[in-house]
Amino acid sequence: MSFDFSQPTGILADVISFFKDFFTNPVMLSALLAWGIAQTLKMPIDYFLHKRWNWSLLFSAGGMPSSHSALVTATTLAIGIFDGVKSSTFALAFVLSMIVIYDATGIRRQAGIHAQKINVMINELLAGHPLNEERLAEVLGHTPRQAVGGMGIGILCAILVWFLLR
Repeated sequence: MSFDFSQPTGILADVISFFKDFFTNPVMLSALLAWGIAQTLKMPIDYFLHKRWNWSLLFSAGGMPSSHSALVTATTLAIGIFDGVKSSTFALAFVLSMIVIYDATGIRRQAGIHAQKINVMINELLAGHPLNEERLAEVLGHTPRQAVGGMGIGILCAILVWFLLR
């Protein structure tokens, strides 16, 4: 008995087709590229500011540039480029991008400021009595400049994918 894998059929063909479609989708490529670049750029930018490498920034929220803003901006622009700005999909992506960027610069930023103040209060109340309590994450949101940085990366990545695939 021999198997011919040159022309897969059934479930294997469906799985191969799914991954081929997923990784050749220009909107997905734009989004993942922008997110990856923004997330990776956080480390050298942080190193430039603090003169130490912080590898945890690869998987953390907050910081410059905003990977949230890069992701949604690249997605929205790529949908506009490839499907047209008159499409319902573009309208939905645009509105969701506005919500994500507002949340990143507004609500999540304020949560980070609250965490900083709570941590200061704990330090003041418990001076000299160290606790093993976990500190709250203070870098949850983004400044407007960080969000604009992420949006710039998103725009560049969507245009780059458009140029490469047209």
